[in-house]
Amino acid sequence: MEKLDLLGVAFGLACLAGINLYLTVFATGLAIHFHWITLAPAYQSLEVLGNPVIVTIAGILYFLEFFADKIPWIDSAWDAVHTVIRPIGGALLAIQVLGHPSPAFTVIIALLAGGTSLVAHTAKAATRLASNTSPEPFSNIGLSLGEDAAVLGGLALVHFNPLLALLIFLLGIAAFFYFAPRILRLMKAKIWLSWKKLNGPADLSMPVKLPLTLPARFASVFSRGNVLGETIAWATPCISGRGRRIPANLFGALVATNEEPGKLLFVARKSGRAFAKTIELEGSMIAHEPKFLSENLIIFPKVGKGARYSFVFPRSNAALVEAIVQDLRVRISSPIWPVDLPHAGATDDASEEAHERAVSS
Repeated sequence: MEKLDLLGVAFGLACLAGINLYLTVFATGLAIHFHWITLAPAYQSLEVLGNPVIVTIAGILYFLEFFADKIPWIDSAWDAVHTVIRPIGGALLAIQVLGHPSPAFTVIIALLAGGTSLVAHTAKAATRLASNTSPEPFSNIGLSLGEDAAVLGGLALVHFNPLLALLIFLLGIAAFFYFAPRILRLMKAKIWLSWKKLNGPADLSMPVKLPLTLPARFASVFSRGNVLGETIAWATPCISGRGRRIPANLFGALVATNEEPGKLLFVARKSGRAFAKTIELEGSMIAHEPKFLSENLIIFPKVGKGARYSFVFPRSNAALVEAIVQDLRVRISSPIWPVDLPHAGATDDASEEAHERAVSS
């Protein structure tokens, strides 16, 4: 039982360090220095954290993190810097708890504790990236305060019931690995959209034409999903958002064909395997929804309940998304296809004239 308690303290501190290393060290050291807690003989190795120099340095660093953690995008930059620091700190804390009975044991504990800290850090960083898609700072402040409260509550749990703490942390790690593919896709999508926004053109309304060729990495997916060999009308890369039976934050491409104007395909590779989903456009409405980081294409039912889909494009693709919206609206309403559409950025009157020409012909 004593060994399990030691593991609970070691890996509990490592997990909490992955969320906020400096608060973990500062609060623990402060409690030890002022004798708010009494260390059992098995945990005397942690007494070093109560050293005034360690408490002071950890307090200064936590003071900096307290403010950096509440500013949108500064918090993500801070997390990026600490991707290495937090796992190393978590590993050192765990080794300090368990001691150095042998070099092999020390290396094993360092790897396991560092991995535990990295898991907690990754979950935190992904949550922050998701919250930064909205420019308001209140969600960041709320998340930061919630994380600090979780660290303090976790430290109290580690002190009073290490075994329960170990069980909770193990369940948390298991949940992370279950949701890991979604979390990693989310992080990849947000980083890509942020990079595209920073490096996008200043003029977002430049006229564009819809691409006529499918990206090479998705060509085999399209050919397998379309045995009749439809001719591509246009194809453009995007990220999946909300959609029935389509995983969110999946990098893929939207494909429209000349043979079936009332259908749209989303093709991608999921876990290295081909993925294709056909979307029926009949009875749907098409909308363009600008966001802080992205331009979203929304497909939703005209009346009643039904499948709702969203596809995410970089902010620099505003004109491209508008061209797709115009194309899909004509596809839904026109009985004759193909139709020559105006460039993106053209007026609604021009779009209506194109539609009237298609119907009258």
